[in-house]
Amino acid sequence: MTQWFEDESFWVDTYPFMFSSSRIAAEEEEVDQIMALVGARPQAVLDLCCGPGRYAVPLARRGFHVTGVDRTAFFLNKARELATVENVDVSWVQDDIRTFLQPNAFDLVLSMFTSFGYFDDKEEDLTVLRNILGSLRPGGVLVMDVMGKKQLAQAFKSTASRKLADGSVILRRHEVFDEWTRIRNEWTIIRGDTVRIYTFHHTIYSGQELKDRLTAVGFGDVRLYGSIDGAPYDRQAERLIVVGSKPAP
Repeated sequence: MTQWFEDESFWVDTYPFMFSSSRIAAEEEEVDQIMALVGARPQAVLDLCCGPGRYAVPLARRGFHVTGVDRTAFFLNKARELATVENVDVSWVQDDIRTFLQPNAFDLVLSMFTSFGYFDDKEEDLTVLRNILGSLRPGGVLVMDVMGKKQLAQAFKSTASRKLADGSVILRRHEVFDEWTRIRNEWTIIRGDTVRIYTFHHTIYSGQELKDRLTAVGFGDVRLYGSIDGAPYDRQAERLIVVGSKPAP
């Protein structure tokens, strides 16, 4: 049975709402903030669920050896276009993060923009984390960015809407279920006379839950931050940023 994230049309239709030009431009500054969090200059970087190359391309522009992985052909085509415009080389790979593994190949792995927790079986999240750990070199670092459970609880709205400059409208409905571990989203996209409805869901983690999961698969020195600029993970936290390292042998 096809899962929601395997539907290419979902990503095509939601792309203008998810990846505005201002959002993509903001990631330029975030790359510098990520480097500050990591505290060392990596050589090889893996961008998991790289989408349209919003992090991979700026990283490549800075001289890193970058691999971008995504299962969505539409996103990878967008990423290739951006890399061509910026005249940078990135290794683009179409694969599922549950199966992608390059042993001891990377100094830094990124999992950004709540690209973790899609799967109905939460044990598959552990598979992803094990693959990440295996793909990191000893001393390598994972930086993960998600909407944490605490942030969701503080900002939760059951309904919301947004309109783009071209007149397209998105109506969003949200429902938390499975004992506050999952969120179900229904997005209705209206473009002229065309209406499309998509339903998707994913796991929401607290900081401690995600830290425990990283520790369980073997990550060390797991730290939590409230934003990508390294702010404390406290009541004012905007996001849940998790940084963990692969222990040296």
